[in-house]
Amino acid sequence: MKTRLFISGLLLILLNFSININAQTVNNDSIAPKTSLSVTKHSIVINGKQINYTATTGTLLLRTDKDESSALIGFTAYTKDGENPVKRPITFTYNGGPGSASVWLHVGVIGPRRVVVNDPGTNGPAPYTMEDNQYSILDVSDIVLIDPVGTGFSHAVGKSKNTDFWNVDADIKSVSQFIRQYITGNERWNSPKFLLGESYGTFRSAGVANYLQENYGISANGVMLLSSVLDIRTIAFQPGDDLSYVLNLPTYSATAWYHNKLPNKPANLTGFLQEVRDFSSGAYATALLKGDQLPAAERESILTRLVAYTGLSRDFLDKANLRVTEPQFAAELLRDSSEIIGRLDSRYTEINAHLLSETTGNDPLSTGIMPAYISAFMNYYTTELKGDKDKTYNIFATDPDFKWDWKHPRSYGLFGTGSTASTSPDLLNAMTSNPKLKVLVMNGLFDLATPFYGTEYTFSHLGLSPKLRKNVIFKYYEAWHMVYIHEPSAAIFKKDVADFISNN
Repeated sequence: MKTRLFISGLLLILLNFSININAQTVNNDSIAPKTSLSVTKHSIVINGKQINYTATTGTLLLRTDKDESSALIGFTAYTKDGENPVKRPITFTYNGGPGSASVWLHVGVIGPRRVVVNDPGTNGPAPYTMEDNQYSILDVSDIVLIDPVGTGFSHAVGKSKNTDFWNVDADIKSVSQFIRQYITGNERWNSPKFLLGESYGTFRSAGVANYLQENYGISANGVMLLSSVLDIRTIAFQPGDDLSYVLNLPTYSATAWYHNKLPNKPANLTGFLQEVRDFSSGAYATALLKGDQLPAAERESILTRLVAYTGLSRDFLDKANLRVTEPQFAAELLRDSSEIIGRLDSRYTEINAHLLSETTGNDPLSTGIMPAYISAFMNYYTTELKGDKDKTYNIFATDPDFKWDWKHPRSYGLFGTGSTASTSPDLLNAMTSNPKLKVLVMNGLFDLATPFYGTEYTFSHLGLSPKLRKNVIFKYYEAWHMVYIHEPSAAIFKKDVADFISNN
């Protein structure tokens, strides 16, 4: 009898232990990261038509392919009410950096509300004004703005760390996973799908378009690249590599033209820039290729042309050995008036407090518009969208550990990690695998950060089949990196994007 009681007691203890373990498992699940959403209703009139829409903002719990929690991804979605999701396009959009939230596109041109800025002048302190955005694409597409890990409310959870996401491939994968989970949770698998990235966001988009297709069977209808850079080599100014100098020259010329620094300013900008393109890829590239073997007479001829095309002094160009980096150009062009020009927007100038400096220390655009954008967005986010006030919204990835890993095996050459990162091979593969994929490339002529000639070079060296080249559409704006700050260009941008979505 005692033995039976002992066994029964032991079984009871084991049963209770099992129950406790199961309860602990349940409790662990219950304290897993939770998503939070705010849903609000709004309306706007675009092109004379009223659009009722739902705004959803918050976080989505990203899960790995093994169904384990990896990150909370912040987003804001705008969906037009009363539409058939099967036919309604949806556009996933983000800014770049890497390490920037989607604030700039959000309240600059894509979302239904837009911050009003004094462009290109200074904006001063608050208060700032938000208005209904007539340039939003909400009339033709639903919109999902994504904040990558480390920005907005997005951060790693579970066994993951933020640093796990701060590299080319992990960033591409996490954004692709977000898109897959979003379209699953919102029943949008059969909707026409578009990607719209700005700056590093274009680099990301090329990878995401290919990753979605290769891994999830999701073929995008179109990819929109605003201020594009797919091949980092084109803007790297690497020692011994003259490509960046060749590809940046036409943008130097456009900027000097804008600031009236050319010795004989041409009346026609388009024709002038084609002339500079021809010089860049012809006589200039040939001269740089010769290096120290360049004959003196030929060097003098190149110097004369560079003075005419850049507005820089002959002495400066001579001492620079015909090669001027972008930061050097930005510091030198207006040195006589003690000013520097902006990298992202070369219209913006700032007093140069260090007249002997070789390069610029900061970008005048940042002080010109950043306070207005950030303050207006945060006020809009917490009041109109009812976003979370108890968490820190990171406009930039400011974590002390933030450092981007540029390794991307798909772009490796013979020396592996010694190669400069490029997602051009990703886009080539995506377009080849999906011959109906269309690409819209939008360029600001005065953009010193991602020069338009560099984009043209990248696409002409993509290796596309002649049958697919017609799938790439180029658009140009007499504007800068963030073309939408310039309101006339914002209107053209809206038409170009709306036409692209509607036709694909």
